[in-house]
Amino acid sequence: MAQRFGGKFSPGDHRGDDTPARAGAPRNKFTDARPATAGARVNILFALPLFMAFRAFTSEPVVLAQWIGALVLLLFSAWLTREGLKAQDAYEARSIAKRPAIPRKIFGSVTMGLGLLVAGIAGHGLIDGVIFGALGAALHLFAFGPDPMRDKGAEGIDAFQTERVARVIDEAEEHLRVMTTAIERVGDRAVTRRVADFQATARAMFRSVEDDPRDLTATRKFLGVYLLGARDATLKFADLYTRQRDAQDRDNYLALLDDLDGNFAAKTDKLMSNNRTDMDIEIKVLRDRLAREGVVGTGNEG
Repeated sequence: MAQRFGGKFSPGDHRGDDTPARAGAPRNKFTDARPATAGARVNILFALPLFMAFRAFTSEPVVLAQWIGALVLLLFSAWLTREGLKAQDAYEARSIAKRPAIPRKIFGSVTMGLGLLVAGIAGHGLIDGVIFGALGAALHLFAFGPDPMRDKGAEGIDAFQTERVARVIDEAEEHLRVMTTAIERVGDRAVTRRVADFQATARAMFRSVEDDPRDLTATRKFLGVYLLGARDATLKFADLYTRQRDAQDRDNYLALLDDLDGNFAAKTDKLMSNNRTDMDIEIKVLRDRLAREGVVGTGNEG
């Protein structure tokens, strides 16, 4: 079946049909995007150990078990490293974040060393295995670095408020993750793109709250109730639409996303406007105080 393609200047960009796109410039989902660090380097870690499978099945039973053990350890190391890099990307993308609960990259380095130790014993002996293991663990840690080891918070904000914001944003991100997983089952690229647009709008609110945790109270309903409702609606839509592709269900779901997107965008714009007003007031108060102290003029000279 033919697939409609379009951009921000195409009619029906979000819906994939002839329905006009939502008024206003959509938020670019790539605005805050960063290049993924879990790329070719990690893929190589998955590929290189596979030669051990050939060595294993040409060896006697004891050595065969050693090669298989080394293969499993090295593949597990690659998986830990990839997940650690993903966790670090998520950590670095946020202004307020808790450190990863499990230091996956460090564990990946240790597992890499153990895998090379076993491989060295199988192929050469204990001493060579120890050397291979130590070098492998050190080089892995040097290449990929350690995991973030401290929570990241906004300056001037107490630890309790930072923890509170991080916890709420973590829960909100989990709602978005569930939405992404559910909508991928639908297999409709226009709907998937529309969900991604809404998620970009929601994440703009996340960043606003992280930049000024005082906004958390004003956005608690959006980050909790509304996102939970969006997640549940996405799950129900995915279940219905995969069983019976009813165009009305699709239109209703897209209409819901339009409403949510508009509300999230309007709230985020209001937050930013209020923050800008607060900053202008603080600047004016500071200038007036400095003027009274004779440090600067009244500010009318430009």
